[in-house]
Amino acid sequence: MIATVEGRIGAVAKDALVVSVSGIGLRILCPQPTLAAARVGEPIALHTHLVVRENELALIGFATAEELTFFQQLIGVSGVGPKLGLSLLSALAPDALRLAIGQEQPDLLARVPGIGKKTAQKIILELKDKIGAFEVPEGLAALTEADAAVIDALTALGYSIVEAQRAVQSLPRDVTAIEERLRRALASFGG
Repeated sequence: MIATVEGRIGAVAKDALVVSVSGIGLRILCPQPTLAAARVGEPIALHTHLVVRENELALIGFATAEELTFFQQLIGVSGVGPKLGLSLLSALAPDALRLAIGQEQPDLLARVPGIGKKTAQKIILELKDKIGAFEVPEGLAALTEADAAVIDALTALGYSIVEAQRAVQSLPRDVTAIEERLRRALASFGG
C-alpha cells in the first residue's frame, strides 16, 4: 500500500492533484480544503489511501494523518464509500464532523450532497463509540437549533456548508435570535 506521497504539484484539477514524484505524475483525489490550498510548483506531502476496485485504482490524499484516519473510519461504515467519505471531508472539517457525530446531529451530515438522513444516522451510530470521548475543540462551539437554522438558510442561499459553518462559528454567542444571527452571518460575507 502507498502510505504517503511527497513531490511537487504538477497540476490542480477540480477534484484531484497531479503530484510529480521522480518524473512520474500521480493523480491523487483530495478533499476541497487541500485542493484550495494547493499551488502548482509547490512541494507537497500527502497521507494517502489506495482504493482498489476491479476496474480502477484510485489514490486519495490528505494533508494530515488525522484526516486520513477519519476517512478510513468513514468508509468503514456500511453504505459509505470513498466518494462519500471524500465528500464529507470536503464539506466538513474533521472537528466539525466529530462535533456532529459526538452530539448526534444527523441533520448537519445530511446537508452534504449524497448523504441522506438514514446514512447520516448510520454514520453517527457506527462512529460515535469509535471517535472516543467527545470534547468540543477549542474555538468550535456546539451548534444550537438557531445555528442549524442559520446554516440551512445560508446553504439555501447558495453558500457552501463550510462557508455557512465558518460564518455561524464567528457569531457572538450572546445573540440568540435566529433572524439576528442570520443577518450577522450574511454581513460577515460582505466584508
